[in-house]
Amino acid sequence: MNDILGRLAMILEDRKAAEPDSSYVAHLYGKGLDTILKKIGEEATETVIAAKDGVPDKIIYETADLWFHTMVLLAHQGLGPNDVLEELAKRFGLSGLEEKASRDS
Repeated sequence: MNDILGRLAMILEDRKAAEPDSSYVAHLYGKGLDTILKKIGEEATETVIAAKDGVPDKIIYETADLWFHTMVLLAHQGLGPNDVLEELAKRFGLSGLEEKASRDS
């Protein structure tokens, strides 16, 4: 897949230094965390609606938007996709119920 997430993360990082009116992502960064979080909420809702509609193309499209905006959040917070992938890797071999129970303690 040519490391799409890594390539996107580099572009998102570059946009941090850009003028807010130069790109959509630079505009989001300029507006700050609350705007980024609001956008993630909107995209999450649209993903849920698409899933309820059951149209695969819509589900994929909205999930891509959700992932994109989540990556904007990660970059804004100084994180990247590898941080999330490392967390997912830690969870291999651990049942979901065990993992949830370890968080509730």
